[in-house]
Amino acid sequence: MRGDGDGWVVSDSGARFWGRHGAAGLLLRAPRPDGSAAVLLQHRAPWSHQGGTWALPGGARDSHETAEQAAVREANEEAGLSGTQLTVRTTVVTAEVVGSGGTQWTYTTVIADAPEPLDTIPNRESSELRWVAEDQVAELPLHPGFAASWQRLREVTATIPLLVIDPQ
Repeated sequence: MRGDGDGWVVSDSGARFWGRHGAAGLLLRAPRPDGSAAVLLQHRAPWSHQGGTWALPGGARDSHETAEQAAVREANEEAGLSGTQLTVRTTVVTAEVVGSGGTQWTYTTVIADAPEPLDTIPNRESSELRWVAEDQVAELPLHPGFAASWQRLREVTATIPLLVIDPQ
């Protein structure tokens, strides 16, 4: 059911996590002119949870979705990207919490590649969308969850060569 994932899961410690069925985000990489990778980041709107920070396009998973489906849907909603423009490479569970009543909540980062830095169309959840060199991401004020997982994600992406795709 579309939208049935919207809502908070409360951990045993009282911390709140968005997504009744977990959440997923898209770490989209594309080659820069020098061959290094850039990643697409979202500057979260001031009114949103952890607004003013930088993170990945992403959000709550619906009950019928895989992490990959949710991440691609969210990237479409928040950045105007089509799933046909990218190639999913792998997924990484970057956060896991047991909620009250034994509910398990996870955040899954879906790593994908695009043939080039794609044009984006921000929605109201974004103050800005920006392609950022991988080695400059940590210099930005990051969403705490993204900041906590960035080093691990860098280690994973280092093992996956950037897929160079002919855009034609």
